[in-house]
Amino acid sequence: MQFIDEPPRQTPVYATTQVLVVGGGAAGVAAAVAAARNGADTIVVERAGALGGLATGGLIILLLTLDDGRGHQVIGGLCQEVTERLAKRGGAYFPPRAEWGSLNEHLVAQYMRWGLVWGSGPHAVRYSVAYDPEEFRFALNTMCEESKVRLLLHCWACEGIRDDDRLRGVVFQGKSGRFAILADTVIDATGDGDIFTSVGVPFELEKVLPWLWFRMGGVSDVDAAFDAGAGGLRTVGKGQVLFPWGATDRIVRKIDATDPNDLTLAEIECRRKVMEVVDELRRTHPQFADAHLCEIARDLGITESRRLVGEYVLTRDDMDRPIDDAIAITGHWTKYGALYWIPYRSLLPKELSNLLVAGRCISVDHRTHHATKEIPACMATGEAAGTAAALALQAGLSPKALDVRTVQSTLRTHGAILEF
Repeated sequence: MQFIDEPPRQTPVYATTQVLVVGGGAAGVAAAVAAARNGADTIVVERAGALGGLATGGLIILLLTLDDGRGHQVIGGLCQEVTERLAKRGGAYFPPRAEWGSLNEHLVAQYMRWGLVWGSGPHAVRYSVAYDPEEFRFALNTMCEESKVRLLLHCWACEGIRDDDRLRGVVFQGKSGRFAILADTVIDATGDGDIFTSVGVPFELEKVLPWLWFRMGGVSDVDAAFDAGAGGLRTVGKGQVLFPWGATDRIVRKIDATDPNDLTLAEIECRRKVMEVVDELRRTHPQFADAHLCEIARDLGITESRRLVGEYVLTRDDMDRPIDDAIAITGHWTKYGALYWIPYRSLLPKELSNLLVAGRCISVDHRTHHATKEIPACMATGEAAGTAAALALQAGLSPKALDVRTVQSTLRTHGAILEF
């Protein structure tokens, strides 16, 4: 491998803040809003031009799931607030509370067509949510604005600035050049663990089959298309169908989602597969004869890459076992009655005192990750991370030294569900 020498340079400091959230996906926005609402000056930096991550740009426009599969809600807080904001504007579809846990086959079949019921049976109605991605973006934008979160888009995180067991901040790259943001506390909500990786924190890496979701509109009869085996899912919007594929096992191989060469391969192959599916639908299903391609997801559906090896690694053996320092509970979108109590320690690296991790890169094993990677769980860990960051600042402590009972009490006050 060849190397070049780069000249020394001074990097300008763009801003100084109390809480810096890196990544504006569902977890990052939840972290930023929670930190700001609890009194912390907060900046969230996102590489794209909009908030939401895979929950918007990835077209993974399903909240799977806010319940335990038995009719009991287990995720509330900011995820529930977003759901209510979406519903108020007609941008969401979900079962009413009276139907949660119902074994009625007609209802189960109805919600399965919306992608709200998955896994192996016997099935029941789940509290899951289908939504419009632009309405989701609007809800996140509004929540940030109302909470006085400072937002910075179109900037890539390069590396953390480590000083012994602390992060002084993070270096970013934008169109205007390289700059730094200094912070008392940093929250890594990048999904791929870009910040903790950059400063030498241990992690595990999983290769995955990439997905690429897309939407088609102008479908003349959605139900008839489903009955004829066209596939896809109902989604918010008349005559629209959501397709949660485009590559999966049909791509050449699994990819490392942190390798640009693998990502390039996936982008090209997945888009080619999407167009093949679109052509096939138009050719074989009359309901799609005049349908149009609304959009292909901006972001590949990467479900897993790096995972933190933190103070505690939540494993499959922890399923259905209450944990004293739990800051969230999540069900499992394909399993009924399976619960994980997510400990605060799974958000904490061993090596750094002022870094928190939120979203799909928290400290869990591969099997548990299938539950904790979903958007509701990511929002719950983000809300906990932001709350802890703000409370630690108020107490003059590092997040690692903070009494988790203080975090739990505040989360409950804001509607989080920590008991079952």
